[in-house]
Amino acid sequence: MQEKEIGKITHYYGHINVGIIELADTLRAGEDIHIKGHSADFTQKIDSMQIEHASVQEAKAGDAVGIKLAQKAHPGDTVYKVTA
Repeated sequence: MQEKEIGKITHYYGHINVGIIELADTLRAGEDIHIKGHSADFTQKIDSMQIEHASVQEAKAGDAVGIKLAQKAHPGDTVYKVTA
């Protein structure tokens, strides 16, 4: 397994379990991500993501995407793309 840093969590909305990720690289639905921070450390598959409340299949560097998260995350947590 390899990991590449692709962004940071900028916001987390606990009532809907959604994290906003400011991307530094491309990300596609269906890929696996690893979120690691002070109290977060989990891996999950991206089922769907949104930009400005519109569903997208792919996002690029500079985009801020909203992703439903499996666990709680915090602003500043690092997001990695996991590849086999």
